[in-house]
Amino acid sequence: MRHLISWSDLRHERVAVWGLGIEGTANLAKLRALGLEPVIVDDRPERIGSGETVLNTAGEGLAALLDATVVVKTPGISRYRPEVARLEAAGVAVVGGLGLWLQEVDRSKVVCITGTKGKSTTTAVLTHLAQRLGVDAFAGGNLGAPPYAPSAPAQADLWVIETSSYQATDVASSPPLVVVSSLSADHLPWHGDLETYHRDKLSLCSQPGAALTVAADAEVLRQRRDLLGSRVRWVAIEQTTRRWAGQLGLVGEHNLANAALARVCLEELGVPGCGDEQTLAAACHGFEGLPSRLQYVTTVDGVDFYDDSLSTNVLPTIAAVQAFAGRRVALIVGGMERNIDYGPLAEALARRDLETLVLTLYTTGPRMREVIDAAHGPLVQTMAGEDLHQAVRMAWQWAQPDGVVLLSPAAASFDAFADFTHRARVFRDAVSELEMR
Repeated sequence: MRHLISWSDLRHERVAVWGLGIEGTANLAKLRALGLEPVIVDDRPERIGSGETVLNTAGEGLAALLDATVVVKTPGISRYRPEVARLEAAGVAVVGGLGLWLQEVDRSKVVCITGTKGKSTTTAVLTHLAQRLGVDAFAGGNLGAPPYAPSAPAQADLWVIETSSYQATDVASSPPLVVVSSLSADHLPWHGDLETYHRDKLSLCSQPGAALTVAADAEVLRQRRDLLGSRVRWVAIEQTTRRWAGQLGLVGEHNLANAALARVCLEELGVPGCGDEQTLAAACHGFEGLPSRLQYVTTVDGVDFYDDSLSTNVLPTIAAVQAFAGRRVALIVGGMERNIDYGPLAEALARRDLETLVLTLYTTGPRMREVIDAAHGPLVQTMAGEDLHQAVRMAWQWAQPDGVVLLSPAAASFDAFADFTHRARVFRDAVSELEMR
């Protein structure tokens, strides 16, 4: 159930915060700024630092949540958990911080960007171009700080909000402009099944207030036109995009598509200069790619290393490999099991016309290797690795003298690492060891 409640509406409610982390901590800070002292509940209170009293969901926490009138839930807690159903059956409103914020902000100044892959880069490119074209723009949401966090500005001309499928389920009203960068399978344990994931991911496009969806011109999105709202503007890569967006320094066709989405947003928002190729090219200067998103690391003995640790599903990994269509690639994959179909990745690798080595690691490694081997790619070889350090060395030895080593796991990191940034650090440390050998 989605509730038309804003942060200001909570001043006279009994409020509980369920789940900390980045957004949960911002939720707590926002409530305290409103003069409230909520009860705090978390699934793993032992990981929370000292200074806070945090109840365990499995212990006294659920009773405390049931005693509240409003529970502000962190996005990582699935809306489909039985505890959520129990709370709502008891009349407790279960809401999210982003949904609360959207209820009271001027949504004509907001763009929500979602998609299985590409939403972070599209958010970053749009914000950078807007700022260079004279707009006071802030990027937040799933990328960076929540827009209501203490570190966020009080006002902005443009709020560019990256919105995950988790966050979208808590949004009851959308801004007029919503962007969809891509769609493929992801986060199935959270959403329950693929169709629910698609419905949740695209729900921003048809909530009250939504007027236009700017969408990548992709067959998978056209097949779900009924979920994209009343009006859609399809965006493809044009020749002019290749010229001006090349100044961003990004790698791959998928990033050109992200840049094209950003430019169309600027046009829909009426930002002066966005239609002039030279002006756009100049505005690209100074853009820095986002960490762990097909990010160049270094070159060791002619082998280039790229960190794409944030690629946690099939679609971005396919795009990352395709960015090196003319080179031999040693691809490092594997991580936490989330029931993703790896068939499309296997098929994409099998179609490559240059040698490809796939090093499979961690929980999904054996299943990924089995699926890739079954595709019978004539130039694809798979090998099992013990850990990321070993895989980096094996990949580097195979990729010499002029290949690419690409960490693009197509899986979440949480079986072996704290998060994708931890995985990226381990990858970079392993590469540094090669440099210092």
